[in-house]
Amino acid sequence: MKLPKVVIIAEAGINHNGNLKSAFELVEAAASAKCDFVKFQTYVSENQAIVNSPKAQYQLTSNNDKTTQFQMLKHFELTKQDFMKIKKFCDLKKIGFLSTGFDIESVKFLMSIKQKMIKIPSGEITNFPLLKFISKHNKKTILSTGMSTYKEIDSAVDYLRKNGLNKKNLILLHCTSAYPAPLNEINLKVLNSFKIRYGLSIGYSDHSSGFEVAIAAVALGASIIEKHFTLDKRLKGPDHQMSLEPQELSKFVQNIRNTEIALGISNKIVTKSEKANLKVVRKSIVAKTFIKRGELFTEHNLTTKRPFYGISPINWDKLIGKKSKKDYRKDDFILDET
Repeated sequence: MKLPKVVIIAEAGINHNGNLKSAFELVEAAASAKCDFVKFQTYVSENQAIVNSPKAQYQLTSNNDKTTQFQMLKHFELTKQDFMKIKKFCDLKKIGFLSTGFDIESVKFLMSIKQKMIKIPSGEITNFPLLKFISKHNKKTILSTGMSTYKEIDSAVDYLRKNGLNKKNLILLHCTSAYPAPLNEINLKVLNSFKIRYGLSIGYSDHSSGFEVAIAAVALGASIIEKHFTLDKRLKGPDHQMSLEPQELSKFVQNIRNTEIALGISNKIVTKSEKANLKVVRKSIVAKTFIKRGELFTEHNLTTKRPFYGISPINWDKLIGKKSKKDYRKDDFILDET
């Protein structure tokens, strides 16, 4: 029985802290954990934010200095040459390379190095010039929906489709854009709503602290799971504290794979393991007292006991009131009477 595989994306993001060697180490950790893809963030700082753009609150909490968001982005920015090296290293380690492009120049570059999928981050869902550029290439596209209303998601999906993105190439990713995301704000049941409202493949980008939310998302039908990871939670930077360390990432992947196996198929069947136990735990109709040949079977002289060898109690009503064809001692199986 071959089950559909949930795609697990290890989100390295900017947890390399602008260091290529660290990026390689993140690739190795994701490959070792048996993730399907390792994902980074590709952007040109000058295209991403104005010079005095403020930081988000979580960025201030984790990295409390006086630098602007632009300065922070510049510090973590890798070059195109860096990403070409990272992709080659991913190929060597036999793990898929992905990077989120935050501007048209970056997406164009990622397409040029034959990235398999395009990821539209939550912050760009209203960036229609970017969406238009992506949709015209009709590549497999993941649209993240953090911070979005249904109206905004409707508009983005319609715009992508109208500009050339085939429905089968669009995957909708539920996300709560908080770092870490509070459990009472995750709203996983949105996944069910997405399936009904859009008829698209769905996934979940997990910003929670543990494993259980992602596991629940898989149970609800997520075909993609994205999870942040780092080499060390103690490193300085905005995303390290809410990320998994390599050993945790390995356990996370195994938990997802175990959940997939446990979900199995929709059809209710008697499994191989159950068949081995069935005769031992099911019951048969047996004589409760001595029964003479010709005596009527009644609720007073019959009962049900293990194992299942004779007549199943499912035939109880058919047997009551019939004449016994032979003598039965107490606990004898009632056989050949129906």
